[in-house]
Amino acid sequence: MSGVRVLVGTSKGAFICTADGTRRDWNVEGPLFGGWEMYHLKGSSVDTDRLYASQSTGWHGQLIQRSDDGGRTWRAMGNDFAYDGATGTHQWYDGTPHPWEFARVWHLEPSLTDPDVVLAGVEDAGLFRTDDGGTSWRELPGLRTHGSGPKWQPGAGGMCLHTIIVSPADERRIFIAISAAGAFRSDDAGATWKPINKGLHSEGIPDEDAEVGHCVHRIALHPSRPDTLFMQKHWDVMRSDDAGDNWSEVSGNLPTDFGFAIDVHAHEPETVYVVPITSDAEHYPPEGKLRVYRSRTGGNEWEPLTKGLPQANCYVDVLRDAMAVDSLDDCGVYFGTTGGQVYASADGGDTWDAIVRDLPRVLSVEVQTLS
Repeated sequence: MSGVRVLVGTSKGAFICTADGTRRDWNVEGPLFGGWEMYHLKGSSVDTDRLYASQSTGWHGQLIQRSDDGGRTWRAMGNDFAYDGATGTHQWYDGTPHPWEFARVWHLEPSLTDPDVVLAGVEDAGLFRTDDGGTSWRELPGLRTHGSGPKWQPGAGGMCLHTIIVSPADERRIFIAISAAGAFRSDDAGATWKPINKGLHSEGIPDEDAEVGHCVHRIALHPSRPDTLFMQKHWDVMRSDDAGDNWSEVSGNLPTDFGFAIDVHAHEPETVYVVPITSDAEHYPPEGKLRVYRSRTGGNEWEPLTKGLPQANCYVDVLRDAMAVDSLDDCGVYFGTTGGQVYASADGGDTWDAIVRDLPRVLSVEVQTLS
């Protein structure tokens, strides 16, 4: 029987939750790497035994962990990212007289066709690639040396490259998002980049046509429509139907258009999910009610999904990498909170159950569908 594996990264370790296709009974393993910040875990869609994880602390620096058996055993990879002896910094020797330092790996994106190929987004705003399963890494310098780079500014969480999407139609096309620089697209496998922020409007940027400087929180797309993108911005939920060249707002009747997470139903490319947060100062749900909102029309018309979620005195946040969907026939939707709960819906969001409670602060949630 098919099943799912939910990979949960937290501030104090990683957890792996598995269930069969009914998604009723869950086995929870962990904490793996207890006490370490496990910022992001993601599995290969080609080889479901292959998992990658970003592990870091301020004391011991950055490591990439890899598992070849579905998370039962792990080994540290990526000596290029190793701790350099200075607390909380990681040096990349890019050929210049002074090494470039970065804080952490925010996001790992395995190839859609090769389990040994992975892209890694880091803070401050750089992109790396491995072709040998994480043993060695090389920077794709075209992004960090983009002419708009001097205008990039860190968001509240740092100047992080937090979103990487490889187009299922053409792996040479890559979408990334940086807080607070905006969204970018490469059509040549990361050699060159184009800002794709036309139509975004951001408080504090007087130029309405500003090429960069926007605080993009997350981007998502459906594989069947690789040119249609959905974005959760610092404020505003946005949509593009031309691979990011132009954007329009689709916040519609949401109670607030601030949030971090956004995702698309596995089988319905016009069904989109967001989790509204009160404001950029108040990082908790409006009225203390945890509600996922779903649009079946690609935006503008949104309905609250509340069954099984706390509707009083709930003041958690849902971070940008903490929502995911599976690809089973009845699409499952998953998200984790800063209060340590991981929720699952086996019916596209109509009803919710907690897989596990009282974990450390959840930083990321990813899902593998298992055959």
